[in-house]
Amino acid sequence: MLRIHWFLPTGGDGRDVAPGNAGLRPPTHEYLAQVAGACDQLGFDAVLTPCGTACEDAWLATASLIPLTRNLRFLVAFRPGLLSPTLAAQMASTYQRMSGGRLLVNIVIGAEDHEVARFGDFADKDTRYERAGEFLAVMRAAWDTDGPGTTGADFDGSHYRVVDATTRARPTPTPGIYFGGASPAAERIAADHADVYLAWGEPPAMVAERVERMRSLADAAGRGEDRPLRYGIRFHVITRDTEDEAWAEAGRLLAGMDPEAVAAARADFERTRSVGQARMAELSGRAGGGVPDDPRDLLVHDNVWAGIGLVRGGAGTALVGSHTQVADRIQEYADLGFEEFILSGYPHLEEAWATGEGLLGELRSRGLVGARPTPAPTGAASTFR
Repeated sequence: MLRIHWFLPTGGDGRDVAPGNAGLRPPTHEYLAQVAGACDQLGFDAVLTPCGTACEDAWLATASLIPLTRNLRFLVAFRPGLLSPTLAAQMASTYQRMSGGRLLVNIVIGAEDHEVARFGDFADKDTRYERAGEFLAVMRAAWDTDGPGTTGADFDGSHYRVVDATTRARPTPTPGIYFGGASPAAERIAADHADVYLAWGEPPAMVAERVERMRSLADAAGRGEDRPLRYGIRFHVITRDTEDEAWAEAGRLLAGMDPEAVAAARADFERTRSVGQARMAELSGRAGGGVPDDPRDLLVHDNVWAGIGLVRGGAGTALVGSHTQVADRIQEYADLGFEEFILSGYPHLEEAWATGEGLLGELRSRGLVGARPTPAPTGAASTFR
């Protein structure tokens, strides 16, 4: 079965992609609860929560939603260089017990030096990746102990030295570790330590080569059938009952993009140190770097649209089409080896409903995702799995 996730807009939300859009719907607890509640009811597996100064803290924001949801898991993004690996292990272990086992973690290194400098981290990018590998080794070792009074984990590396690292009790289940990045350093760390390697939504011909390389790296790291590396991919999505309706919505988003904002984003992308961001910028630049009149001019594969990346950093492609067409594309990526899909749309509340009722329904009819959860009795309190 595929796992279909959504996105929790802890930096704000709105009906357009353009910069400043996020201020139209501040990330209040009430609004985030609506998005999480919709995802829980519709049967999304988890919600990805971003990290950074433009967002509310991912740990605190998602923990506040635990009692308001029943089955939804929380994919919490954080930067490993900003806290000790034993403390992170303790936080995650506690989260698992408080949520009934609904935590996943997304390790974010940060490609731009100025971004991490805000947090007092002045290590270069290669060092951050090397440090992250040691961080993950310590965190996993601390999880794999039986608590105080028993033998903890010792580690003596270039960046961390810990003695008798442990948590109060083993987290059950052990949180899945998600890790993305297109650079060679990122791929090596993911092959060694991640449970799920994440890619941004590139056309199949581009991303298939990375999957094959990651499989080779995982094999070289000695990973067998007992601990396979899984693959996930991140897309925005515009899915409607008909293809014309979907493209009309893509056209609306495109019409809201100021050419000056597009030019400013392009200038930022040209300075990026992120390999993945450079690949996204290549896709959105195929229409000449401007705003085309026809949204289809930014198609980079059947139903794969690079329009979001004109003004947005990070994931810049969307699956656009009827529910049937988008399901076909998801099947195409699943055939390449992707088992997890992290989707989002503007605004995230309404698009969660459109995607959950339309696309998830189509995927269920094909036997690709599990059944929709049974609604909770009226007035029932949250229960844990």
